[in-house]
Amino acid sequence: MGRCCEVCGKGTGVGYNVPRKGLCKKKGGTGSKVGVRTKRTFKANLVDKSLNVDGEMRKVKICMRCLRTLNKVD
Repeated sequence: MGRCCEVCGKGTGVGYNVPRKGLCKKKGGTGSKVGVRTKRTFKANLVDKSLNVDGEMRKVKICMRCLRTLNKVD
């Protein structure tokens, strides 16, 4: 798999950029509170790390949250 954590399976998520406009028309603004939404991606924070898996050292892609949890357990 591409950008995916090999421990928890966290991958790329999708969402929207939502511009929020503040001023009303009386004060010179656009009047609408929310602008046009555009798609964007949220990528997992992955690192390559050598870990001991089933007695052998393997290079795995792991997200930072799993890495912190593994460091806490050791």
